[in-house]
Amino acid sequence: MRKSLLYFAVIIVGIIFISRLFYLQVYSSNTYDIFEDNAIRKVFTYPKRGYIYDRNEKLLVSNQPSYDVMIIPRNVKDFDTLEFCKLLKIDKDFLIKRYNRTKKYSPRIPQVFLAHLSKEDYGYLAEKIRKFEGFYIQKRNLRDYNTNIGANVLGYIAEVNNSIIEKDAYYSMGDLIGKQGVEISYEEELRGIKGIKFIQKDRFNRDIGSFKNGDLDIVPIAGKDLTITIDSDLQKYGELLMNGKKGGIVAIDPTNGEILSLISAPSYNPNLLIGRNRSKNYMKLYNDSIYKPLVDKSLLNMHAPGSPFKILVGLSALQEGAISEKTTIFCDNYYQYGKEKRKMRCHCGGGYRNLNNAISLSCNSYFANAYRKTIDNKSSTKESFNKWSEQMKSFGLGKYLNNDLSVGKKGIIPDFEFYDNWYPDFKWGATTTLSNAIGQGEVLVTPIQLANMTAVIANKGFYYTPHIIKKIEGSTIESKFNTRKYSLIDSVHYDPIINGLSEVYKTGTAKFLQVPGIEICGKTGTSENFTKIDGKKTQLTDHSIFIAFAPKDNPTIAISVLVENGYYGSRWAGRIASLMIEKYIKGEVTLKKMEKLVIEKSLANEYEKPFLNKPFKINQ
Repeated sequence: MRKSLLYFAVIIVGIIFISRLFYLQVYSSNTYDIFEDNAIRKVFTYPKRGYIYDRNEKLLVSNQPSYDVMIIPRNVKDFDTLEFCKLLKIDKDFLIKRYNRTKKYSPRIPQVFLAHLSKEDYGYLAEKIRKFEGFYIQKRNLRDYNTNIGANVLGYIAEVNNSIIEKDAYYSMGDLIGKQGVEISYEEELRGIKGIKFIQKDRFNRDIGSFKNGDLDIVPIAGKDLTITIDSDLQKYGELLMNGKKGGIVAIDPTNGEILSLISAPSYNPNLLIGRNRSKNYMKLYNDSIYKPLVDKSLLNMHAPGSPFKILVGLSALQEGAISEKTTIFCDNYYQYGKEKRKMRCHCGGGYRNLNNAISLSCNSYFANAYRKTIDNKSSTKESFNKWSEQMKSFGLGKYLNNDLSVGKKGIIPDFEFYDNWYPDFKWGATTTLSNAIGQGEVLVTPIQLANMTAVIANKGFYYTPHIIKKIEGSTIESKFNTRKYSLIDSVHYDPIINGLSEVYKTGTAKFLQVPGIEICGKTGTSENFTKIDGKKTQLTDHSIFIAFAPKDNPTIAISVLVENGYYGSRWAGRIASLMIEKYIKGEVTLKKMEKLVIEKSLANEYEKPFLNKPFKINQ
């Protein structure tokens, strides 16, 4: 009996063990997780980051090999810190801080301890890395900028921070991510997908080979190559013309919204922001308080549009029937208005002005009159002003353009509520806001918005959202970039405006900027420039502004140029616009004297003037 009971007990225990084992292998949700296996080392394999080409398939950005020293903090054993620091050319304080930082983040996850070893340093360390348990070398691709232009367009890549890691599970400590420009706008397309290699370790924590012959390894997927809309030759030429100047140039193909050049000056060589000196170089650029090379002035600088805004004032007046093509006024070189009989100065030379010569000679009086008649055209100021405001916004002003660029500002187009808040104590009207008529009021625009506005006029009433992407390998670009957006001005009103813009080059304010063989339509602009010095509002030299498109019939380029502290519109911005247009359409420049004058002119004294007698340092 006792013997039978023993057999029975053994059988019962055996059944229990077999059942439990069967349950764990077949039914249990706690299945084996290779990522939690301490005997397996996980090594990320980084994919090739996508290349970037210009519109003519010229390679702008590729990759170069880079070597990172990786660390798994919990695997680190006692080692010769002096030798380690000497091999990596670091000091002990850096070693301790970096180790504590990685351990705090995660003691078991592989992390970058030191990025971007040179080939020479890699060679020395590779021979001795076995002596330093918990450390290993990982190869990855680093950006290689095959150009020294377009830093604001291309952007750069840098190490992710904790906030990015918390938001996106794809990234881990030490990973690189796009910053600014195309690199950040198309990060997901460019980065590809990381792979993983699983390495088997023995009981002494030594690597003994691939786990299961690599059957479970995950192969990385390369990033997609991009072709962008930029013409690198035009971009390079524009940056050359902006030598010694601050400002921005934006050139757009009005037939499709493709951005041909996106220039922010002064710029910098994008290769400064790769490798181990990236942080040091970045801080030098960041601390340059005068020239601010890291600020994309073509997308972020908001300023009064000046006289180019008169074009939209004229279009709105035509649309509302406030004026016609034949409307004529007499200009006394000033426009008098209001109960106080204030005077708005005009520099057109005086005399009878119609729409055509008011545009070509930039008559303030004519457009002040047109603006007043537009706003006072209805019994309700609120209704007429809000309608005017919406018409201005339909040109892409006062709002984000919803493009694919990494940064931007929407500018300001005021509406009725804006001025009600601005003037809460009295009833305002057209005369109160009359400065808007000449682009010197509360309206603020960016250079890209001015270029887009010019494209609308070139197209006689529509535009495509300005964009930087032309082609994505294996994908299509967003449909919004192929969709027309229409202004609220009827197409019949554009021809008289365009004729006036053509006359600007023939007999008007830009007559000395003509380009042989190309009929250009343009408009000069001068924007008042104020800053605060010691808490006081101080007026500095005016900004030089110019917009243009060409040829007049079937235009292929629309451009805006802003030269900060550049005097009047035709002085520098106008010259640059003409040279850029000739360069793009002809492929060469014949205006050699003008070109030489522009390239050699520096406005450094204008930019440094407010900082005189103040402690500052220029990093050029």
